Amino acid sequence: MTELLKSHDVNATGHRCHHDYQINCGNCRLNSICLPIALDLHEVEQLEEIIQRSRPLQKGEHLYRQDQPFGSVFAVRSGSVKAYAITDNGQEQVTGFYFPGEVLGMDGIAKNKYASSARAMETAAVCEIPFDKLGELSQRLPSLQRHFFQLMSQEIAEDQQLLTLLSKNTADQRVATLMLSISARNKRRKLSAANFRLPMSRTDIGNYLGLTVETVSRVLSRFQKLGVLSVDNKEINIIDAELLRSVADGSEPT
Repeated sequence: MTELLKSHDVNATGHRCHHDYQINCGNCRLNSICLPIALDLHEVEQLEEIIQRSRPLQKGEHLYRQDQPFGSVFAVRSGSVKAYAITDNGQEQVTGFYFPGEVLGMDGIAKNKYASSARAMETAAVCEIPFDKLGELSQRLPSLQRHFFQLMSQEIAEDQQLLTLLSKNTADQRVATLMLSISARNKRRKLSAANFRLPMSRTDIGNYLGLTVETVSRVLSRFQKLGVLSVDNKEINIIDAELLRSVADGSEPT
């Protein structure tokens, strides 16, 4: 289990900062994403009772590690987290990127131990949800149970999408698909779908997509020359979303 010390995060003006662990599900700006909308106030209060919040993870700090006994799932409240597994030959394989409102740790359910490690890519605030308590509460709240099943189904679908991406698609398609995925996830959080900052490194992108760092950089440069997007280090501006979708679908030569 993550060993995070609880602390009050207050800025110089005395106001609670963006990473305040004492925020609750009822007033969290992400509750429409990570909670079932059907929950009423009383049900949200019951869920709130089992959620644990601690100090933010700092960049590079682990939330949990591969093969650690499974006990909780986690919802990202701010920042971003990278999931990765160590292969049989000792290499790191990035398996996913998680942004605010998204849940991770479900890969530990099957074998009662985490199948991957999770590490903060930047300062990140996370809500910890003990799985045994979540199971008990889900039995009393059918809408919560359905929502959790939907999250697991989404996880499976995304894993299958990644396998398809790595087995068939070109480098251009892989990078375009990732950019569109981040764009869509930003839109869900009511942020700009066209302008965003990549929290992950080019190395992590290449690892995740099965590409070299040089290839990722070449593809992004090519997209910029084509007027598909502009790139300023980690800042991305999608200029032509339709063309980017065409590239991702393999219907537009690049």
